[in-house]
Amino acid sequence: MGGPFPWAFTFGTVVRRRPARTALDTVFHVKPSRPFESRPEVEADGITPEVLAAGAVVWRVRPDGDIEVALVHRPRYDDWSFPKGKLLPGETLVEAAVREVGEETGFRCRIGNVIGSHRYRDSRARWKEVTYWLMEWVDGRFDPSVEVDRLRWVQLAEAERLLTYDRDHELLRDLRIGR
Repeated sequence: MGGPFPWAFTFGTVVRRRPARTALDTVFHVKPSRPFESRPEVEADGITPEVLAAGAVVWRVRPDGDIEVALVHRPRYDDWSFPKGKLLPGETLVEAAVREVGEETGFRCRIGNVIGSHRYRDSRARWKEVTYWLMEWVDGRFDPSVEVDRLRWVQLAEAERLLTYDRDHELLRDLRIGR
């Protein structure tokens, strides 16, 4: 992958960069992604995003009183993350967050506060900004789809182990859930 960027955008982890013979002959050696290995990303502070997206950390209280959050698995990327997706034309961030949570999880949720946003390069090397809300689960049932094939309700410690991306770990660490 040549060009002005010294990093690679792949579905694996960049191990090292082999010197290029020409500008168009850059080769990256990539080791396959391992499940539950956090993937580093390039932050994009101060850059206008090309893609806007919204999502949520969906939570509920277990019968024993512990908090658990919903994580989704996307087979296309083989990752575990929080439900999120791109805005449709004319849609606001909050509308997109509610729609995406509903589409990916089948849940109706009570929307809370914005809990963070992240800017990074997506799989197509576009700058992307995702804004996240805290949402409390109200009802609904998950049905697998092509986009999201699995959903797991997990306690916070287990979520820390499962989440694929550093940005999701940051959201989880900064989480303040309460009634």
